[in-house]
Amino acid sequence: MEDLSKFCATGATFKEEFIPVSENVSLKVISFNPPQKTENPPVVFVAGWITLISAWKIVLQEMTKDFPVHYIETREKISSRVIGKANYGVEEIGKDIVKLVDHFNLKEKDFILFGSSLGASALLDCCRFLDRTPLCLILIGPNAVFRVPRFGKIIVYFLPPRLFLLVKPMVKWYLKTFRLNIKSDYEQYQKYCVNIDSADPWKLKKAIMKLWSWQAWDLLPGIKYPTVIFGASKDSLHEPENLKQMVSMLPNAEYIDLETNKGTHSAAMVAAMQKYIEKLFNEKAKGQV
Repeated sequence: MEDLSKFCATGATFKEEFIPVSENVSLKVISFNPPQKTENPPVVFVAGWITLISAWKIVLQEMTKDFPVHYIETREKISSRVIGKANYGVEEIGKDIVKLVDHFNLKEKDFILFGSSLGASALLDCCRFLDRTPLCLILIGPNAVFRVPRFGKIIVYFLPPRLFLLVKPMVKWYLKTFRLNIKSDYEQYQKYCVNIDSADPWKLKKAIMKLWSWQAWDLLPGIKYPTVIFGASKDSLHEPENLKQMVSMLPNAEYIDLETNKGTHSAAMVAAMQKYIEKLFNEKAKGQV
């Protein structure tokens, strides 16, 4: 069992549990509480596609100094418990988040939805199903679409999951050569390699086949919640121009550029997030939110 204390602030407490989100799917959720009692709203933290918690170590260490955090490992991750058949699309992941918001009985306009990449996309999707209003959305590089090259679709469709090991080197080469800027942030490539090596190939195949047909564009005009999107202008995988277009289509959003994937996974990002939340509290006190 992994030592979770290294992923939170000194003195913070934590609890790991598996929570059912449907008849046949249970998700691992790690709940962190800061060292001192706080009035800050809890954060529902949804990491990206097949991402390991180790990728968010610095952010969680900073965030859990001042915020309660529910860190959700979504259904496509190796930790999920699935009995029988299940779908692994963005909508299904979004509905899981809605179930967990209800499970934790989070209060109206008193919780934060925080997500990265696929997790951020799932948050955008789940907004149409939420019964409770979040204070805001904090999104790190949400995907408006998930681009899978034609040859990749053919491989995924026909290759049995047990043979996924054979194509891992090709996937890593494709990311390194065509989708990532390894000169500005080689650490991002290394993290993705670890994620790929740790993924469940059976879930992976089903997830990819669901993701390539999803897009966010039609959802955006209807999402009225205060939103900040953190982008990285040197992170080509998350398409910075798409992020700016998403901000322009969201009724109440702003964009913050942290240049690299490393920047969006840093203490500086948490500081910018806190500044944004303080601004919302000030506006709320003045009756503007």
